[in-house]
Amino acid sequence: MATAHNKAKQGEIAKVVLMCGDPLRAKYIAENYLSDAKLVNEVRNMYCYTGTYKGKEVSVMGSGMGVPSIGIYSYELYNFYDVDTIIRVGTCGSYQENVHVRDIVVGVAASTNSNYGDQFNLRGIYSANADFSLLRAADKACEKLGLTAHFGNILTTDTFYDEDKEYYKRWAKLGVLACEMESYALYINASRANKKALTIMSVSDSLVTKVETTPEERQNGFTSMMEVALEVAIGE
Repeated sequence: MATAHNKAKQGEIAKVVLMCGDPLRAKYIAENYLSDAKLVNEVRNMYCYTGTYKGKEVSVMGSGMGVPSIGIYSYELYNFYDVDTIIRVGTCGSYQENVHVRDIVVGVAASTNSNYGDQFNLRGIYSANADFSLLRAADKACEKLGLTAHFGNILTTDTFYDEDKEYYKRWAKLGVLACEMESYALYINASRANKKALTIMSVSDSLVTKVETTPEERQNGFTSMMEVALEVAIGE
């Protein structure tokens, strides 16, 4: 069943989907890691490919930037395409001195300044968490591949260019590892649909040291996090 944002037919998207903010990263993963990858969606240039990795069917799809965008695409995958698991593969900005550029960050939970959770009219603030089985699989994959990984709380922010240049320090004091722009919505959608979600990211820049990577490296590099995500995907 197609939607306004996805023309894939029922059965053309795998039960496990890797989601990338950048559709070109999805294309890169499909072309370099999946066998027999088929393009099943290109509406709004939000590419979705389905193929196999080590014999298991896996899809990889773009999500766009920000809570509203991934909120739409992940909701449709869970509720309209019978997807069971979404693994976000993205980048983040480090808030901690010991979380270095090119390290891997795995989001155990996502704090936020977004109002995405307000739709549920809760008398409190919902704590959005990753699926434990996926976290355990990611930990094993990182150990197997010999990668430096940090597991903990991340911040999903609606603001990329914040007026308060020191705002991150208040989150850092509470142990938040890094910031990004999508995971809170993904985790809430997974919880609401009784499905699974996990965010695995490479650190693209540090707000502490001011070290940054290039746009090209952000698009086509960071292969370690892709390999971790794929190992988690085939374990599902």
